[in-house]
Amino acid sequence: MHPSLPTLTELVPPPGPRRTRDWAAVERTLGTRLPQDYKGLVEVYGGGLFDETVWLLDPACPDADYNLLAQVTERAEILAQLWENEPKPAELLRPGAGVLPWAYIEGSGAMLYWLIEPGREPDAWTVLFNEGRGPEWEHHATQCAPFLLAVLTGGRAASTSTTCPPAATGSSRTTRFSPRRLPSDQGRSMSPVIKASAFGRAAYAESRPH
Repeated sequence: MHPSLPTLTELVPPPGPRRTRDWAAVERTLGTRLPQDYKGLVEVYGGGLFDETVWLLDPACPDADYNLLAQVTERAEILAQLWENEPKPAELLRPGAGVLPWAYIEGSGAMLYWLIEPGREPDAWTVLFNEGRGPEWEHHATQCAPFLLAVLTGGRAASTSTTCPPAATGSSRTTRFSPRRLPSDQGRSMSPVIKASAFGRAAYAESRPH
């Protein structure tokens, strides 16, 4: 378990018992392994909304707006079109670098991505924040679970994101999680239209043990 998760579960009680996902199938579909802290977040909380601020994507969610696999496909298409006319952020100018979405900011259009770089293991992927409705990109040199904890507690990792406001540290209000409910089969069948991209396959090859 990632060290941020026990602190996070104290701050935000999970909505129910831990529920596993078929991560092997998810990773085959994406063409890459995923960070362990993200898997822990999804198994503990499922997809849903943290403190009316951060939507965590879940590969088992039946709604495409909150489904990790569907959003990977959608965001890849959107960014490909965007970068035909606008420059990429500096972090993505390195050959082989790319992004995968893992969450977004409620009501703002802002997205949270993993920054994927050649030779970097998934558990070392860091966070790229994109304001969504503008050109701003921010790199945060931390993994997704500690980034989420920082957002919810007013930590320094999220302090520069004006569209991703952290909760006030020491506030008396309750930090809540609103789950996105799964179907009875827990979403085991994945959409056949989602295919591994060439980037995903390359990232998977880079991340596998040699």
